[in-house]
Amino acid sequence: MCLIAIQYRVVPESPILVATNREEFYDRRSHSPSIQSGKPRVLCPLDQRSGGTWLGVNQHGVFVGICNRRVFEPLGSNLSRGLLVKEVLKAPNSREAVERALEETHKHRFEACNLVIADRDFGFAIHHDQEDEVVDLQPGLSIIGGRNLNDPRDERVQLAGRLLTLQNLDSPVKFLAVASKVFARLPNPLARASMVIQGVDYGTVSSTLIALGPKPRDAIFQYADGPASEARFEDYSPLLRDILSRGLRESKSKAIASAEMSESEADLAETADID
Repeated sequence: MCLIAIQYRVVPESPILVATNREEFYDRRSHSPSIQSGKPRVLCPLDQRSGGTWLGVNQHGVFVGICNRRVFEPLGSNLSRGLLVKEVLKAPNSREAVERALEETHKHRFEACNLVIADRDFGFAIHHDQEDEVVDLQPGLSIIGGRNLNDPRDERVQLAGRLLTLQNLDSPVKFLAVASKVFARLPNPLARASMVIQGVDYGTVSSTLIALGPKPRDAIFQYADGPASEARFEDYSPLLRDILSRGLRESKSKAIASAEMSESEADLAETADID
């Protein structure tokens, strides 16, 4: 199961701070993060088998991440959940992303999963099982794995929560520095839970750190192609800043065009009244 920690709307310059570990079969390879073609622009890694992804950020500043969800009985789908994430990342904001996610889960059969969706204004978790449950992200630290958001039964979630609240993480630098160490924590004989999973065929295969805020120049995207205990984080922040800057420019252009159109319509209405 993957693990996602999100510190939401605590640090003004970075209302979205994310740390994740991805667990997968070792022989299921993936591509490093890159900017995907099409609109909106999206920065995400890609699963080589299905072409989907487990997390990403689009040019509107929408973050989407996914974890497999523990269930007693599979839902019976052969459609990759990574394709659901790619579809949700097409949304212009988090609210529409939730709507798109629910439309997709009703239209297609995906295996059980947990989605985290957030932009600077609103954040949500979706528990997709036999039914879909949408939960608002509250300001503060939230963690999700194979169960519900902040589930007290999930020992790994509880361990991550304790380790990430030992000190006040009041800046993106502090959060990412601490999270990079927490998510690199190896199994301990004295503890039942660990951040890094080391199985024979299955385990932690990558880690990601993300910071998003109002200014594209402050955005951070770091990715380790392997568990953070072994692999070093590579910096993909310039790519993220590029798509966020592009999104900001496009939004401003649309706002100007809309204002000019409204002004033109007002002029026409005034002329008609005079005639």
